[in-house]
This record gives sequence, structure tokens and C-alpha cells, in this order.
Amino acid sequence: MKLTPEEEGIKSLLEAVLLSSEDPVSIREIKKLFQEKNHGGSEKNILESIQESWQGKMVELVQVATGWRFQVNKEAQDAINELRPTKSPSYSRAVMETLAIIAYKQPVTRGDIEEIRSVSVSANIIRLLEARGWVETIGFRETPGRPALLATTKNFLDDLGLQGLEQLPPLEDVGGLIENLPDQPSETDVPNVQKELDIKPQVD
Repeated sequence: MKLTPEEEGIKSLLEAVLLSSEDPVSIREIKKLFQEKNHGGSEKNILESIQESWQGKMVELVQVATGWRFQVNKEAQDAINELRPTKSPSYSRAVMETLAIIAYKQPVTRGDIEEIRSVSVSANIIRLLEARGWVETIGFRETPGRPALLATTKNFLDDLGLQGLEQLPPLEDVGGLIENLPDQPSETDVPNVQKELDIKPQVD
């Protein structure tokens, strides 16, 4: 993509901002950068030009739910994991099933989750998902007791490298992964959650 000399200058600056940021850079922040530099060019064109500049390299510019960020591709990540192995947190089947229900049927209450899973949901599971930054309360259902409505966060989408819920993988793929996870000793095995949750992600 051909850019003007002025656009090339803002491109280099934006590229530096993106490379130095630990978190995704939001569109609002990018627009603010353009305004501060009195630049009237298209943020979209410059972002696409940066993407083109990094094509074929081990690092790529991607858009996620909260903005834009540079990240290594899978091949590079695999090599990094071999050089510097880290122990990722592991979650039980109960935790992942709860997260899947919230992700694919949000907003839901704790009672909705228990109805689908056919077992009680520990408050610790919800607290764990909230502490991880994947789940939040977005309101309350207007029924007796006004139970909290739970939904996934943009941070959840960022961690999956997604822009929106419509990019979630097919539920059958998620179900296969969950089946291989260990059960929590305090929870009974769950019948076919995938079948119970035969729905598509709901997107506003």
C-alpha cells in the first residue's frame, strides 16, 4: 500500500507505539495519536500498511477485541515455549464447562448454568473466572432475588486472539477439548453438556 511521506511518518510512530505496548492499543488511543499529530490520514490504511510490512515474519499485527497488538505467530510461540517453558494454569472440566456456557449463552445466571450442567456451581468457580478477567457481572435479571447476569469480557476475547464472539470456535470443538480435562473431585460427571448447549454465540 502506497503511503504519502506524512503517512509514512505517522506509520513509523504508530508502529513504535504498538511494539512498545504490553496491552492492545485501542482505536480511541490511535485516533488520539492522529489528532495530536494533526494528521488527517486514514488510521485503517496505515494499520493495513503496517500489517503488510510484517507479512511473512514471525511477528504479526492483529486486531483483537480491545484494539491492535503485535504478537508472535504459532511457529515462533512453539519455539519460545521450548526455550523458556512456562507452566500454564490448568483448569478443571467444571471450570471450563462453566466458562463455555457463559461464552456461548450469555448473559446467563448461575441458576442457568446449574440447569444446563445438572449440578450446583461452586461460587469459587465464578470467582476464579472473574479474577482471571474472563467473566463479569453485566446486570441483574428482573426475577425474584435479582440474580446476577454473567457475560465474558473483552479481556477473554483478547486472550483468545479474537475480535468478537462470532469468532468463537464451533461448540463441538470446545466440547472435545473439555472432555479430556480432569473432573473436580467435588463435582459429579456431567452428561452431554455440548448437547444441552446446542446454540450459537449471541452477538449484540
